[in-house]
Amino acid sequence: MATEETKAQAAAEAKPKEEKQTNCLSCNKPIKKIRRYYRDGKYYCTKKCWLSFIKKSKTENKE
Repeated sequence: MATEETKAQAAAEAKPKEEKQTNCLSCNKPIKKIRRYYRDGKYYCTKKCWLSFIKKSKTENKE
């Protein structure tokens, strides 16, 4: 039973932690806790940046 517990702990420690997203994907500004806009699993500084990122990605998909 003790070996099962150590295996579970080793598996939990082996997983790499996901890095926090610190910059906006659109404008690359640092994201502050007060001004966060979360959409589709990503953080943006404002709604305007989110819309511009979507617009930019659509034009890249067309090309």
